[in-house]
Amino acid sequence: MALINFQDVTLSYGGPNLLDNINFQIHEGEKITLLGRNGAGKSTLMNIINGMIEPDSGEIFREKNLRTAMLQQDVPDDISGSIYEIITKGIIDNPDDIHDAALEKKHIAQIEKVLSLMSLDPAPEFNTLSAGMKRRVLLARALVNEPDILLLDEPTNHLDIDSIRWLEDFLARYDGTLFFVTHDRAFMQKVANRILEIDRGNLFDWKCDYKTFLQRKEAWLDAEEQQNALFDKKLAQEEIWIRKGIKARRTRNEGRVRALKAMRVERSKRIEQQGKVKLDLNQAERSGKLVIEAEDISFGYTDKLLVKDFSTTIMRGDKIGIIGPNGCGKSTMIKLLLGQLQPDGGSVRQGTRLEVAYFDQLRDQLDPEKSVRYNVSDGTDMIEVAGRTKHVIGYLQDFLFTPDRADVKVSVLSGGEKNRLMLARLFTKPFNLLIMDEPTNDLDIETVELLEELLLEYEGTLITVSHDREFLNNVVTSSIVFDSDGSVREYAGGYDDWLLQRPAAVKEIKEKKTRPEKKSSDKIKMTFKEKRELEALPELIAEKEKRKEELVAIISDPEFFKKNAHKSVEINREIEAVNSELESLFERWMELEEKSKYE
Repeated sequence: MALINFQDVTLSYGGPNLLDNINFQIHEGEKITLLGRNGAGKSTLMNIINGMIEPDSGEIFREKNLRTAMLQQDVPDDISGSIYEIITKGIIDNPDDIHDAALEKKHIAQIEKVLSLMSLDPAPEFNTLSAGMKRRVLLARALVNEPDILLLDEPTNHLDIDSIRWLEDFLARYDGTLFFVTHDRAFMQKVANRILEIDRGNLFDWKCDYKTFLQRKEAWLDAEEQQNALFDKKLAQEEIWIRKGIKARRTRNEGRVRALKAMRVERSKRIEQQGKVKLDLNQAERSGKLVIEAEDISFGYTDKLLVKDFSTTIMRGDKIGIIGPNGCGKSTMIKLLLGQLQPDGGSVRQGTRLEVAYFDQLRDQLDPEKSVRYNVSDGTDMIEVAGRTKHVIGYLQDFLFTPDRADVKVSVLSGGEKNRLMLARLFTKPFNLLIMDEPTNDLDIETVELLEELLLEYEGTLITVSHDREFLNNVVTSSIVFDSDGSVREYAGGYDDWLLQRPAAVKEIKEKKTRPEKKSSDKIKMTFKEKRELEALPELIAEKEKRKEELVAIISDPEFFKKNAHKSVEINREIEAVNSELESLFERWMELEEKSKYE
């Protein structure tokens, strides 16, 4: 039985439907991630599940006495008290009952259980905790009432990598039901076993992990594009037919005319793929070849040494990632490299012709009481970007801000919209040294991937602080890491490269190399069974390729989506399975062909 069942649910805030007759169920034990662009309705859907918003139409059936709990993406400013008191508020309706001697033994047992589960000390005050520990306490508060569905909105925001890894390990083992929104692709792959996607008002259901979803989605989009192209071709042909002369009009088939009218209606209703964010950098004159040189720098405060004897040379075009736990000194390192702080020991030298741009994760550069357009253009109508003059409204549309949205106050924007606005503002300034502090927070995955492509093409120098492991892997050329032993070291490559190069990993590799290896013969002859298998493989591959062609032909037929659209996911899954089989067959063929050389 489903915990919650949505049937033909629709919601709109006066414009296009955010949710358009959506249908889905949540079952016990599922770990569902919700994807979609910023503003697509992800938070809205979560609030409906949580009972905070009612839809415009449709029905929602909930299991009797269904309990939900939600972890918001931002830590509230008004929370105070000890860890024990904060967690207790998740199970006691009246906060005054926290110290009541009559507190039920059952509740005490639940609180102690969650404290143990989350490895939390009940005594410390909430306002003294790090961002990661605050999120852990709030998660404990959500879990203490043993919810049937746990809702998480961007749970990795503002967490360091150690905290993210702890959270994803905890949730991967969690035996309850999860429904969450995240932009962290590595986190999603580790935790989710089902993907829901809001796209253009519709909800698509993919019962698989994230990597499999990417493959299936690509096949689905290809099929949709083919189907639309065939439909448009047929529509164009029918339009030519109906525009023939008077004679043709007198003799034309009325059924065909009605069909054409229906096609026109269908075409007008087709929801086209939304525009994509367009990112252009307003690059300044090239800096000198040397950007920053640090020699044996040290820095610390009275009670804590943050950096000791660290050296690095950053050249033009380098893309540097800074990795480490919250509070370790990452922001301090940036200030030292930029000359905003003087080291206690050692020296820092900046190169020539540096133009610095800074992306601030706290968004302090935005004026919340001013409009979106004012924050980008300072009140002017025209701006210059990448050598071209643009109207500010047109420029903002490149970042998915509609003309109406351009005039709203920044204070009403979502987190993702604020980050897109930060990028829009940043890219109007000429620069050749780009500093980015957690640039992927709150951005939808599509925008993150576009940002990655832009930064890869960027010819200047990048220094970024990020806890997004995939972003680091895809963008940076080297990583400055605050290691667990208190040292600061530089490693070639991104996050995964650091994992392989860090002292603990190197030691493990060396130990493996010293172990005696089992001897094996250089050349292994084929068995009779393998010879027969090799002979049969070409025919088997031909059969699979024929089946693939049949499936593609089915899904490419314009009539298919009119009559059997509900079967599209099933067919795409079969296409995916056939592709996987073909890949395995080709690999096996090559393997056996290599063996046959020794016969």
